[in-house]
Amino acid sequence: MASYFIGSIPNGLILGRWIWGVDLRQHGSNNIGATNAWRVIGKKAGVSIFLMDMLKGILGAGLGLYYAGSPLAGVLCGILAVAGHSWSIFLRFKGGKSVSTGLGVLIMLMPKIAVIVFLVWLAIVFVTQYVSLGSIIGAALVPVMAFIFNQPMEYFIFGLLAAIFIIYRHKANIDRLLHGRENKIRSAS
Repeated sequence: MASYFIGSIPNGLILGRWIWGVDLRQHGSNNIGATNAWRVIGKKAGVSIFLMDMLKGILGAGLGLYYAGSPLAGVLCGILAVAGHSWSIFLRFKGGKSVSTGLGVLIMLMPKIAVIVFLVWLAIVFVTQYVSLGSIIGAALVPVMAFIFNQPMEYFIFGLLAAIFIIYRHKANIDRLLHGRENKIRSAS
């Protein structure tokens, strides 16, 4: 349950209001995630929220690995952190798309794969300026890399479920990408 509550912390809402005086739910895509923060408030806000949301995944999965010491416990606690981010108790069970929090879980479970996936995501975003495209491709890459690097079955299954979940959460983005209406990343400052 601690992993779920950690994942539920609405960093974008808290940081947006307390530091920048902006309720991200009222601006841009109305999402409290890093991409909307980047667009609405600026790069510093986007990076800060990205890192804080990633930390939720690191702490969530870390609790399982530390206290139970098994891959399955790390996966289950990581999933709970992602669930908390996506269905936050503090936001009436609404939340983000879980890319940053999922990356945090990935860092704890499969750090080498996390680096590869992050670099692929970064390259795609840099070249295309589409965060959603980088997130979708990065998510799809996780189970492939878990298989290639012969990771424990629990990690492969996590990668597969996370990929399906993240891609599903991006279904509106996929539609906009296919129809040429997706927003490119642009910073307010």
